Amino acid sequence: MTNPYNTNLDKNSANYQPLTPISFLERAADVFPNHTAIIHGSLKQTYSDFYLRSKKLASALIKKNISRGNTVSTLLLNTPAMLEAHYGIPMCGSVIHAINTRIEASAIAFQLDHADSKILIFDKELSSLVNEALSLVKSLPILIQYNDTHCDYSDSNASVNHEVIDYENFLETGEDDFQWLMPEDEWDAISVGYTSGTTGNPKGVVSHHRGAYLLAQGNALVASMEKYSVYLWTLPMFHCNGWCFPWTMSTIIGTHICLRQVRAESIWNAIKENDVTHLCGAPIVMSVILSLENKDQYKSDKEINFFTAAAPPPESVLIDMKHAGFNVTHLYGLTETYGPAVINEWHSDWNALDSSSQATLKARQGVRYLPLEGLDVLDPKNMKAVPRDGKTIGEVMFKGNIVMKGYLKNKKANDEAFLGGWFHSGDLAVLHEDGYIQLKDRSKDIIISGGENISSIEIEEVLSQHPNIISAAVVAMSDEKWGERPCAFIEMKTNTNITEDEASNWCKAKLAGFKVPKKFIFEAIPKTSTGKVQKYILRKRAESIFLSKSV
Repeated sequence: MTNPYNTNLDKNSANYQPLTPISFLERAADVFPNHTAIIHGSLKQTYSDFYLRSKKLASALIKKNISRGNTVSTLLLNTPAMLEAHYGIPMCGSVIHAINTRIEASAIAFQLDHADSKILIFDKELSSLVNEALSLVKSLPILIQYNDTHCDYSDSNASVNHEVIDYENFLETGEDDFQWLMPEDEWDAISVGYTSGTTGNPKGVVSHHRGAYLLAQGNALVASMEKYSVYLWTLPMFHCNGWCFPWTMSTIIGTHICLRQVRAESIWNAIKENDVTHLCGAPIVMSVILSLENKDQYKSDKEINFFTAAAPPPESVLIDMKHAGFNVTHLYGLTETYGPAVINEWHSDWNALDSSSQATLKARQGVRYLPLEGLDVLDPKNMKAVPRDGKTIGEVMFKGNIVMKGYLKNKKANDEAFLGGWFHSGDLAVLHEDGYIQLKDRSKDIIISGGENISSIEIEEVLSQHPNIISAAVVAMSDEKWGERPCAFIEMKTNTNITEDEASNWCKAKLAGFKVPKKFIFEAIPKTSTGKVQKYILRKRAESIFLSKSV
């Protein structure tokens, strides 16, 4: 039988347009042209100027023969140029490749070659890193240098050993009345971002216009962001395209407060001067915020929303952040899900609980984001959901429009990632009775001791509750009897101390005996440039300790 709702009711230019977050800036400039879009040092830029400069960037790129499907890379700090790049680059149909400014030159060179980058827009302060990376590339991109004149910063005076174009001069070659290009299909790529690549080369995660559009709106709705909110950039914009917040802020006519570096006094000054309402970052950013001794004099009259990902912060940090005027919400996601795809939605009746109970609830990753269609914890062997008992471990899997297109030039990885019609995260978790997920480990980080699965995250959470411990990381150490036993690496707070026996007794009081680490090592914990613990280094360290005692 013919469906009457599909007969003579076709898509046309009047009733269908591809979804793209670029349209958010166009509307903001059209409806609120004089509202402040960006504040950076001495600069205040309106939405009208923001839109014009983004269009000129797109036009200038086209004059350099950049076309649909080409890659334009950025090596920029959290500056206005980075915001303009998030609109101007896709406005000409090309793909933005935001490079982590903290990684080594060899990794940058690999990414530039792998993504076939045609142009690199870089910050002058990073010239030495650019020089080193360009000495390793197979094909030299066109170089555009951004010289930040709006705030004071430490400039090494280094210069690049190749011809460069000044960013402002480059924009002047663009046309004021340029008509930016809609994507031919909302499935077209808008960005490519690379995974950490702790073993082997990183994978290029390709995202599309549709997903970016939906997550950008989802951020505003899930975070309850009011119109004219003020967002402080403590999260690197290179990280999952700033979790799509460069596009989110245009939906709510918000104001971006740029920061070149995350420093305690800079953050508190920005909060006081600009009436900041929202900011995001890894747990280390909370430590930076709390490190300022005279922070009470900067404290806002209104509660500020802080969104964090990675490992859940210790209870003491949550309490300190609350006293400092911040409401902390835990998010979870991956580069492959455009950033946050899971949120710890807070129930009003939880406000009546004591701080310890609240911290336990806040430690859970939560439930699916508004624009995510499917989230579950499945047994990867049979693809069936684990019971909602808070105990049975399975793999976190995603399904929906904010899951990546796939990995660039990597069919094998794509086939593995999308096996069974779900995106396999590689993260292990339990599912609670109320449907909230809680991470327990990465699949490669689970410790199997005498046939028992041990969550390294569970032990880390217990250790982090100790008043003298600032952070902990747990990995497997070989054991002649049990196969593997946990090994704990511990960083202590300044001017405090804890012995191995004290750490062991602390764990014994809170964990089953087989979960108590075999060894406690007190030293600095290595982390990636985005704050992730480099457990592969710790595994090697633990194994070397085991072998040295076995000889």
